[in-house]
Amino acid sequence: MLRRSFLLWAGASGALAAGSVAGFLRWREVTPTVHYPGRDEGHYLRDRRALPPPSEVIETGVAILGSGVAGLTAAWKLNKLGVREMLMIDGPQPYGNAAGGAFGVYAYPTGAHYLPLPSPESVHVREILADLGIIEKDAYAEQPTYDERFILHAPEERLLKDGHWQDGFIPTEGVPQWEREQHARFFAEVARLRQTRGSDGRRVFVFPTVLSSQDPQWEALDRITLKDWLTQNGYTAPTLHWYLNYCCRDDYGTRYDQVSAWAGLHYYCSRWGQAANAGNGAWLTWPAGLQPLASGLERAAGIQRRSGTVVSLKETASGIEALCFTLKDGQPHSYLVRARKAICAMPLHVAARVVENIAAYGFDPARHSPSYAPWMVANFLLKRFPHELPDQPLCWDNVVYSEPGLGYVVSTHQDIRVRPPEKTVFSAYVALSDRDPVSARKWLLAATPEELLALASADLRTAYGSELASCVERVDITLRGHAMAAPLPHFRSNAGVRALREHEGRILFAHADLSGFSVFEEAAWWGCRAAQLAASGMLAA
Repeated sequence: MLRRSFLLWAGASGALAAGSVAGFLRWREVTPTVHYPGRDEGHYLRDRRALPPPSEVIETGVAILGSGVAGLTAAWKLNKLGVREMLMIDGPQPYGNAAGGAFGVYAYPTGAHYLPLPSPESVHVREILADLGIIEKDAYAEQPTYDERFILHAPEERLLKDGHWQDGFIPTEGVPQWEREQHARFFAEVARLRQTRGSDGRRVFVFPTVLSSQDPQWEALDRITLKDWLTQNGYTAPTLHWYLNYCCRDDYGTRYDQVSAWAGLHYYCSRWGQAANAGNGAWLTWPAGLQPLASGLERAAGIQRRSGTVVSLKETASGIEALCFTLKDGQPHSYLVRARKAICAMPLHVAARVVENIAAYGFDPARHSPSYAPWMVANFLLKRFPHELPDQPLCWDNVVYSEPGLGYVVSTHQDIRVRPPEKTVFSAYVALSDRDPVSARKWLLAATPEELLALASADLRTAYGSELASCVERVDITLRGHAMAAPLPHFRSNAGVRALREHEGRILFAHADLSGFSVFEEAAWWGCRAAQLAASGMLAA
């Protein structure tokens, strides 16, 4: 598959130029390292394989089960509330979807890679950013001052279409006037909806989503897809449809003809944070994606972490018991955690298998589990920067007018240097939205490293042709089979998810899945809420 795809790219009529042949031979020498976070542990849980008896029992006050953003935020909030007796069980990958990696000094993301400036309603996010020193002044003002090192630098984004790069992601060059008029009409509607409030006085679209208006007029958007909404409102421009489909795939891993119209519009209408020292709608980013935020939360929490994955969680007369295990050379080792309370900071499809009798909490896995979109993140260490077309500079985010690729991010873009670094990392994102999630996961498991590399490099090869091969030194591919919950129609009225959101007891739930889609703002909200509930019980006792 790799050889065939490469030949289709490098040769136009079956005859390869000498340079292309040389590039092809260099490309074949690159064997990617492939990571499957959680695959082995997940399959162990799925198959319900027997574990050896626990080798030890650990007692604590609050057990935080999962080290993604929700779990880390819970630990940070607990510490601020005065709770010190807590233990975090990492789960299959420390930091989850906020994890990153590095080729020596060149850091890169393996999951989420940016954070929009938080709007005024996202008080919890502003508190975190202020605590970590990322907001330097006026955290709760309309326009806080941010550490400029983390505000996305220009040039920010570009789109490759018809062999030419253009500024921004929505196609404009060569686009008919009538299509551009529809672009303008759509963004005018977005500006209106950002300020629109429902009959309950709340804004229609905000972070966290639980603070959004519940006016039935606007909740009706959750019964149709974003594509349906576009059609109903007379938006027919192919370029606008491509752009909105791209944004849904980028944020939710799912096409716009499957995503709830409420979620699709929320993508645009909730992101309007401002800064005193940046333009409206700016982003925060780091070379390693959100890993610096995750590690900052861990440091601020001062929490003890332990490797392991929870296999069962149950309530007891005095609190909870969590049976955990690790795999070493394929062999399981188990230990037991006893605590007064547990914060279950794991995806709902995992919690459904871990929490004893989760149906008693109002959640029926057969009816209430969300659909999950699979993702691939491939990091290419380049020994030199490939040549760019004249007057078309490399940007932080670079997108190709195609599917299923989502383009590539330049990890060294934020580096403040007199001249560009000798090497760089290009992080290519692929949401396998061109097939159904089950088929995509099966393909990811069965694909060879060469086949994965062929798909992961498609956008880069489109952008740079045969030169790319001579630039690549190493490739690191991370596969996330259940990367994020997909907000399909009716996700806002999911009764089982609502039951877990509202549950208060010895086991508390905290994960972005409780909102229906995976973003930092939502995960952090549920982490804070669970921490407040846990702390109230701990401190009262």
